[in-house]
Amino acid sequence: MTYTPKHLALWTLPNSYVGEHWADYYVFLSQHRDSDSVTVSNYICGLRSLGGSSKTVLTVTESHWAVGWVEWIAIHKSDSKALEIADKLAGDLIVYPVLNEDHWSGLEYDEACEYWESMSIRDRAEYCVRAGQSIFAARRDWFDDPDGRMQEMLNGV
Repeated sequence: MTYTPKHLALWTLPNSYVGEHWADYYVFLSQHRDSDSVTVSNYICGLRSLGGSSKTVLTVTESHWAVGWVEWIAIHKSDSKALEIADKLAGDLIVYPVLNEDHWSGLEYDEACEYWESMSIRDRAEYCVRAGQSIFAARRDWFDDPDGRMQEMLNGV
């Protein structure tokens, strides 16, 4: 017996598409080069929930003219267990847009740290002033964030 998902759709042939056909696969989650941290986190956590890639759960990477590349999770229609898990998660995402808040928070923190590390000391000092911190904190390769204001600014919130 095969599972018929309520929240997933079978792959359909897009306009102007050149590539492999995935007619026997359901589309679960996707991400692309410019995806935000929520999308990336959901993609990673969704794939983990399925046990990672397998013979019936594939990560498909395709080039795209606008965003460089697109990666999506393809689930073969014969894999009832994976379809059931993915369908539940897709339904959960309708109610609340984050699969794992701890994972998403970690990604946001890592992005803020990478941005901080890439900044000049002068730019860091400007952030320190805006966050109400000592400009001398700009000399460190990490940022203190007792009230979360610095990370919000670094993440562009």
